[in-house]
Amino acid sequence: MKLVLASASPRRSEMLRLLGIDFEVIPAGVAELTAGDPPVIVVENAIRKARAIERRGALILGVDTDVVSDGRLLGKPGDDGDATARLRALSGRTHEVLSGIALRRDGEERSELVRTEVTFRSLEAAEIEAYVASGEWRDRAGGYAIQGLGSALVERVEGDLSNVIGLPIPALGRMIADLQDA
Repeated sequence: MKLVLASASPRRSEMLRLLGIDFEVIPAGVAELTAGDPPVIVVENAIRKARAIERRGALILGVDTDVVSDGRLLGKPGDDGDATARLRALSGRTHEVLSGIALRRDGEERSELVRTEVTFRSLEAAEIEAYVASGEWRDRAGGYAIQGLGSALVERVEGDLSNVIGLPIPALGRMIADLQDA
């Protein structure tokens, strides 16, 4: 069965390729919600993405991942100053990475919320400056990439690492199996 990824995320595409899943990328192009209760927002955004694509017989995958600190979504930094401020705020603290994941096929739909806690080391100003200068923070929720240089910022991960990268693989596997049995 063909899967359609309703996202232009290169990380999600790479993860699906590594899993050997046959898929096609069709970015949903929907306006994402940014305000409200973070768990509700990420699931709703994922559902909106999955519902934006119509492909008879295909599994349509929508995912939204964001970082939550102090009860609010951080989103993606807009510039170097923004990235620096986010990393300073996360330094020495635990935050949550939330993903909403939605999968549909011909009117059947499943959605799930995945939570992972990430604790950053206490970061020196020079470390933050060097990470921001690397540019890896661009287009990354929370302003870091745990699968790259950003791994050096992290002290501990509690939960699904694939969720922090941007595609909660165990949840996706459960949902695919459930929809194939439906």
